[in-house]
Amino acid sequence: MKGISRNQFLKFISVAMAAGLTKNIFPDKMSEILKRKIPKTGEEIPAIGMGTWKTFDVSLTSEVRERLIEVLRIFRSMGGKVIDSSTMYGKAENVVGELLKNLDRKDFFLATKVWTHGKENGQKQIAESFDKMNVGVMDLFQVHNLSDIKTQLSTLYNLKEKGKIRYIGITHYVSSAFSEIEKIMQTEKIDFIQIPYSIALRDAERRILPVAGDSNIAVLVNRPFEGGDLFSRMRNRSIPPIAQEIGCTTWAQIFLKFILSEPNVTCVIPATGNPKHIRENMEAGTGKFPDKKQRDEIVKSVSF
Repeated sequence: MKGISRNQFLKFISVAMAAGLTKNIFPDKMSEILKRKIPKTGEEIPAIGMGTWKTFDVSLTSEVRERLIEVLRIFRSMGGKVIDSSTMYGKAENVVGELLKNLDRKDFFLATKVWTHGKENGQKQIAESFDKMNVGVMDLFQVHNLSDIKTQLSTLYNLKEKGKIRYIGITHYVSSAFSEIEKIMQTEKIDFIQIPYSIALRDAERRILPVAGDSNIAVLVNRPFEGGDLFSRMRNRSIPPIAQEIGCTTWAQIFLKFILSEPNVTCVIPATGNPKHIRENMEAGTGKFPDKKQRDEIVKSVSF
């Protein structure tokens, strides 16, 4: 808009706003993203985060590097903060650490996991994760899939006391582990659990989420799209009318808003390495969320 006056520019913006065109002018500006508190401390984190399974397990060619840096920049500019990884995810920890050299580490809440047996193996793997992700303090360290849970939690407790870890958690990706997770929530001093929960897998609603709420434990949700299977099931289905009521334009946003309408969910962490998809995901963290009636309508519209 070279050559126009300030008053002309302001008039142009006011007309654009009235016409609903500012999203195209300022694509990363939107309503403030939903934040939820970590129960043990009251610290707030954005309710939409980002996983790195498969999507960050890549070789950093110049093209891939540019694309993933763009994903992280969009993620952060739209209010994102939580990035979840694991030593199990191949190159993902290294890639996160490398890319964050181009950004401000303080802008992010970094989480990863230990996934091994034995005290020495765990200590070695944990130290390697710090190096790979290029951090001195990890925001959240989790025991992946409950592997050698007592041993690894003992190490994590020690590191938390030393100020190397801010929060401790446990994870699993299948609902058959929920009974064991429930026992651990009631017997160990953990801050987070990470579990599978989606519109197609709602087992967590019956026990795990209520127990987490009663125990003041934060909940990260993995596999919100069932590893992409939900999109395959919806391929030939139109977006239902309920989508407009809750401000959704894609199935991904419907699935994410459904999850976040459960108050005991702290943050959902869909994985993506696609700039378009990260925008869609982050937009799902704003605006209205389904009430009980709307949740029921969404379930009916999916009808697996």
